[in-house]
Amino acid sequence: MLLIPCPHCGLREESEFTYGGPCRDLPALDGQSDAGTWSQAFHMGKNPRGPLRELWYHSSGCEAWIEVTRDTASHEIIPGGQT
Repeated sequence: MLLIPCPHCGLREESEFTYGGPCRDLPALDGQSDAGTWSQAFHMGKNPRGPLRELWYHSSGCEAWIEVTRDTASHEIIPGGQT
């Protein structure tokens, strides 16, 4: 069982959360990015082996979205979020 540190509720089991996917670097909202750039940002996310910044929603707790860095190879949560 994966234990996820919620900043509001403390350490909680993964079953209390809903996975929100990897954090994505989106293009600037300056009107200069075309549809292809946005499509690439939304649909072609990274899938590295190792540390990955992810979003998790604490659906059975405080209902907050949190950012967690998890090693995709070992499923270890990395404290402080170093990627």
